[in-house]
Amino acid sequence: MLGLKTGSVRAVDSVSLDIEKGKTLGLVGESGCGKSTLAKCIMGLESVTSGEILFQNKPITTWNKKELHRKMQMIFQDPYSSLNPRHKIGSIIREGLDIHSIGTSSERKAKVHELLGLVGLRPEHETRYPHEFSGGQRQRVAVARTLALNPQLIVCDEPVSALDVSVQAQVLSMLKDLQDRFNLTYVFISHDLSAVSHISDHVAVMYLGRIMELAPSELLFASPKHPYTTALLSAVLSPDPNNQPERVTLTGDLPTPMNPPTGCPFHPRCPKAFDKCKAERPELLEITPGAKVACWLY
Repeated sequence: MLGLKTGSVRAVDSVSLDIEKGKTLGLVGESGCGKSTLAKCIMGLESVTSGEILFQNKPITTWNKKELHRKMQMIFQDPYSSLNPRHKIGSIIREGLDIHSIGTSSERKAKVHELLGLVGLRPEHETRYPHEFSGGQRQRVAVARTLALNPQLIVCDEPVSALDVSVQAQVLSMLKDLQDRFNLTYVFISHDLSAVSHISDHVAVMYLGRIMELAPSELLFASPKHPYTTALLSAVLSPDPNNQPERVTLTGDLPTPMNPPTGCPFHPRCPKAFDKCKAERPELLEITPGAKVACWLY
């Protein structure tokens, strides 16, 4: 029957995060764990059913939306579908300036040229269309558009996953340079753990809508605590063929969020699960300064 509610899903469940200004929080986890939903909630594109999201110690629901969107921007995964194919690059980058009536026409044109230079493109590129660029160049255009309004927080939702490996490194380095130059704050979402380790100051590991582990990047990659984090890192190949990590193979399928397991959501696939894991849900607790884990092993 149309309109009949048959169930509900907690795409993001009991998540609490702090993001320090000028730093990067990496967000990792398998597909369907809630990373992109969390990103949309941060941006105000999805409404939360409980709790609140604060930006500069002020709930985002109390911000003027136009002002909030000047301070918070988003870089999307696909640099082609996120750019209007009917508009020239200059128009795409200038759109935010036009909407907010920032500067005169000549000042906006100069700003577009400045932004193109910041992302490694040339002023004459403003007259071209998105299809005339490579994937890496299109993502540079997306970054330039994001910077046009001088935001303070940028949510990067898989910004390099659609790019070639060599181009990924260039875009990551560019993002890091821009962060240092403008004191930007990033939420960086990715499946690529090597990319996350390169750019992130802190890393949060998500599973079925919950944070399993949260720690400084160097500490998490050097000494993961949660069995799920250990399994994820074991799948990352080392450049040294004689020093490969011991592979942790997870059994079973990812549970459905429509019917999540009792206790720890990871226990059906966890090689270290015991009876308490099946019965009680562990809270995310600090086990060492700055490092938190949701696991009964600790």
